[in-house]
Amino acid sequence: MANPLKQLAGETALYGLSTILARVINFLFVPFYTRLLSTESYGVVTEFMAYIAVLQVVLVLGLETGCFRFANRPGSDSAKVYSDALGIVSIVSLLFLVLMVVFAGGISDLLGYHGYQGCIMYVGGILACDSITAILFAKLRQEHKALKFALLKTVKILTETGANILLFFGFAAVCRNTAAETGKAVSDLTSSDLWLLNFISPSPDFSYVIFAILLSCIVCMLLFVPDLLEFRFSFDRKLARQMLAYSLPLMVAALPGIVNDFLDRILFRFFDTGSEVWQSSLGIFQAGVKISVIMSLFVQMFRFAAEPFFFQRAADRDSRELYAVVMEYFTAFCGLIFLGVILYIDVISLILGRDFRAGISVVPIMLLSYMILGMLFNVSMWYKLSGKTGVAIYITMAGLVVTAAVNMIFMPKYSYYAAAWGHLASYVVMFVVSAVLGNRYYPIPYKWGRIACIFAAMGVFYGIASVVDRFFFDGVTFAASVSGMVLKLAVNTVFILLYMLFVWKAVHLGNRAFLSGK
Repeated sequence: MANPLKQLAGETALYGLSTILARVINFLFVPFYTRLLSTESYGVVTEFMAYIAVLQVVLVLGLETGCFRFANRPGSDSAKVYSDALGIVSIVSLLFLVLMVVFAGGISDLLGYHGYQGCIMYVGGILACDSITAILFAKLRQEHKALKFALLKTVKILTETGANILLFFGFAAVCRNTAAETGKAVSDLTSSDLWLLNFISPSPDFSYVIFAILLSCIVCMLLFVPDLLEFRFSFDRKLARQMLAYSLPLMVAALPGIVNDFLDRILFRFFDTGSEVWQSSLGIFQAGVKISVIMSLFVQMFRFAAEPFFFQRAADRDSRELYAVVMEYFTAFCGLIFLGVILYIDVISLILGRDFRAGISVVPIMLLSYMILGMLFNVSMWYKLSGKTGVAIYITMAGLVVTAAVNMIFMPKYSYYAAAWGHLASYVVMFVVSAVLGNRYYPIPYKWGRIACIFAAMGVFYGIASVVDRFFFDGVTFAASVSGMVLKLAVNTVFILLYMLFVWKAVHLGNRAFLSGK
């Protein structure tokens, strides 16, 4: 393709189809969950999702990126690369599943969820399926089959959505009817009354969410059966050792993003001592994080397309200049997302149930955190491209120390505010360390002054909008004045348009000479 930025943008959009759908549906379930589940039950869901997110990174062993590296080497056999990766991940994941099934009862008791050992098994099944399909999805990305990638992800998402609807509405209604017919309380129903009670509770709780995810993972695995039947399986021990040597440090390096997203959820159990019920605080915090989903969504869909793009352009004469330009566009678009969410927060906050709206206060912090995380992904490409993946361990450790320290020190007093600031502090530290090391070992000519101007523009327009809000729209809500709220949103829209005009001149026109040569 003549313009590599157009290729990157096109694939980002395709990968984003499924990613956007997943996050949008997840987002649409937020008002549903925050009204039908208690803050405590929603907190339990969040805790389980934290375990799933962190463990999946470990079980994939960094081999997604490792496959891109080795499949793009001159003279490499990409089929053999993916065969080795799939074999390694399958063995590790299935062994993990067996352990989760065997020790399900003990683990559920240890966590304080006696009687929910089924959920522990479901987590094992989710992780096994997702880890194996992660390599298969990576192969689709390598082959630029973005449309197939998006379609398979979409089916998985719709399966989870359908399962949630059937369980929360259909099965819950069946349980109520059965209880009325048998003269029992709903909570007294057993598997002899309804066979599905072997797997979930008679009343809606966190087990419904976990079971729905498991069903979607199984369906996704089945969709890959035709691909597996065409797979040319082989195992090259030498290649496997080389891939693991390259990928395992990346697995450790991938943990900061995941751990900084989810470690605080795990620490609530131990350090949120100022709250009566730590699960409730966790549920409120998670509701605030969900409002920030659009920023993490963009970062994720960008990463799907950018990682293979960066590797495939590494040999180009002007590749480093291209990487610098990508960083500017990425930062500018993140700034637009930040302002869009913050300046329309009065409308967006209505998505949450009333008991969860206290979590809105962490939204600006989380938006900035995800923005810095995306920038970290850009600057961290230097050690992936240069093969110095061992350096990632030190960057990771710096971030983990900050995350743990902020949460352990401040969470007992400040609860979920500490969790939000822990994200931001950790990502900033990792970003600075990675950028400094990258400038030394793999210099990329980032225009830091121009990037700083983008942040300044974000701050200026946000600050002006806040002042205008205080003096002209103080206390204005939809309930109090619909016309006043509409006027407020219109004024904020003007500020967003002015920001877009500024970054167009600063970024696009500033890089016009470089882009014209593409």
